Amino acid sequence: MGLILLLGGARSGKSAFAQRIGLAWGGDVVVIATGEPRDEDFARRISRHRAERPPAWRTVEEPIALAAAIGDVDDGAFLVIECLTLWVANLLAAGRDEEAVLASAAGAARLAAGRAGPTVAVSNEVGLGVHPATPSGREFRDVLGRVNRSWAEAAEQSLLVVAGRALPLLAPEAVLRSTAAGSGGPRPSGHEREAG
Repeated sequence: MGLILLLGGARSGKSAFAQRIGLAWGGDVVVIATGEPRDEDFARRISRHRAERPPAWRTVEEPIALAAAIGDVDDGAFLVIECLTLWVANLLAAGRDEEAVLASAAGAARLAAGRAGPTVAVSNEVGLGVHPATPSGREFRDVLGRVNRSWAEAAEQSLLVVAGRALPLLAPEAVLRSTAAGSGGPRPSGHEREAG
């Protein structure tokens, strides 16, 4: 199964989707939770996520050192990373610059993709919403977008979750292959058709 990246908006069903995949797994399941209870509302959200997980699943709370946490999980276990969005926010809040965050993300993605057991990483797609009003909001959106791309490049599958359902996200090469397969070969561009 390899690495699966689940992207989606708030309340799109990403976490429930990851949980359903984990429930189908026949072995041990470990969740790396990156959220920190910074306020009362967020503490309630974290509690709700904990309560929704099966009691047999082990939860590792790690807001910063994601690569180390991935490395500590039994290689054959099913791993859920919940979530990259909060992890990136934690790194930026800790003073890490974009370059450091991207390097950490690439390293963690390589570790996750190289595991023997499957890994499902959850992250928010924040580029589809309202343009952030503050410089820090725009920085967060941009950095998370780049982190999501690096994880998508490492992933065997990337899915966009909307209303609890998933749509596959294709790499450019896959789009070219499917276009060529469906038409008997690559289609000429408009310029080539005119010249022919």
